[in-house]
Amino acid sequence: MTVSIQTVDFDLSTEIAALRAGDPGVGAVASFVGCVRDRNEGSGVSAMELEHYPGMTEKSIEAMIDAARQRFDIRGVRVIHRVGLLKPQDQIVLVAVTSAHRGMAFQACEFLMDYLKTQAPFWKKETTPDGARWVDARVSDEQAMARWGLSPAGAVLERAV
Repeated sequence: MTVSIQTVDFDLSTEIAALRAGDPGVGAVASFVGCVRDRNEGSGVSAMELEHYPGMTEKSIEAMIDAARQRFDIRGVRVIHRVGLLKPQDQIVLVAVTSAHRGMAFQACEFLMDYLKTQAPFWKKETTPDGARWVDARVSDEQAMARWGLSPAGAVLERAV
């Protein structure tokens, strides 16, 4: 399966081996693993809770992968996003992309991660010394989407590649 939303952790080497398996045309694999930090916006973070809408979230990420396939010459994609209660250093997200050449793999991986940060329907709540707080979208994430020709609402403005 290309997209998984799960509570359990994942193993990077296992996921990449599965993504590459049986495809001798793969010349590059680019991956990104995001982890829970112990600080955000100047405060300590002891936990992060992630929520989503089952079904809707997977469809949103699958549409994002389709958009990446249209933009970049890629062979395979694997996205895993964890939900539930996570602690600092826990893995949150994996984006892995295969292609014949590294440039396309790097670009597609970055595009997918930028898209995930702004468009995927996840809600994050951090536990800090001052109590719980919801995490808002960052201006830098929206700027990252703009360089791909996408607005924060996800509308395609122009083909950026």
